[in-house]
Amino acid sequence: MNSQKSVVSIHGTGSTHWVGDGFPVRNLFPSNGVGAQMSPFLMLDYAGPKYFEPSDRPRGVEEHPHRGFETVTIAYQGSVDHRDSGGHAGTIAPGDVQWMTAASGVVHEEKHGREFTRQGGVFEMVQLWVNLPRKDKMSEPKYQSITKEQIPVVALGEGAAARVIAGELNGARGPASTFTPMNVWDVKLAAGAKVELPLTEGHNTGLVLLRGGVTLNGGQALTGEAQLALLSQKGDGVAIEATEETILLVLSGEPIDEPVASYGPFVMNTREELQQAVRDYQAGKMGRLS
Repeated sequence: MNSQKSVVSIHGTGSTHWVGDGFPVRNLFPSNGVGAQMSPFLMLDYAGPKYFEPSDRPRGVEEHPHRGFETVTIAYQGSVDHRDSGGHAGTIAPGDVQWMTAASGVVHEEKHGREFTRQGGVFEMVQLWVNLPRKDKMSEPKYQSITKEQIPVVALGEGAAARVIAGELNGARGPASTFTPMNVWDVKLAAGAKVELPLTEGHNTGLVLLRGGVTLNGGQALTGEAQLALLSQKGDGVAIEATEETILLVLSGEPIDEPVASYGPFVMNTREELQQAVRDYQAGKMGRLS
């Protein structure tokens, strides 16, 4: 590394709410005022950790549409059953990742996994929304089901490792296919572990602390749960020292320098495109679940 990215700002949870009846989430952006600074990433919800009693009815979110972006679900505890109007269906188990490209439009539902529902337990997941550039917003939807076995694990020294979900780290490439350059790394650190992560000059970078505590670049502390450190575009790395056992998501990507217009589950470039998305969904053009 030639120079470290500096810590621009630190943010806590911007809002808390339930998504359906299965996902109690803490939103880390954009509700805290960080929007364009995290492009190409649009939103991050941290669901749980929360214990759910056993039930005979899966909790979750009923049928709903998306257009113009991608949803990325990273499972830590519990499981989710997914099905969509493209004919895709499956279960996201701990360690797995679901990368769904809504693009021109898809309808899906997300429910607690049937076995998890029956047994009960602790539920913990992250859902990340990733923007698409204008030229790809109306492309064909696609679905990437990524199991934990497909995700390379990079050793970063004693007590430190990163799962490379997207992008590249120390020669290991993540399995997720992306439309623009980005890195999504799931980093686990033991107390006292020290790492220096290489990052790209000019990319937007956020460090999402799910839980634990770290010191960044030998100075700024990030502790607790659901915290976001926004780093500068200038610089090509960051030094991290864990003060306790830590789970940290590293999000870094090339900014998409285009207008963002959003309305609920739709993210386009103009208000007119949002209105068209609503009409297309109402007309059934994004499909239906049988």
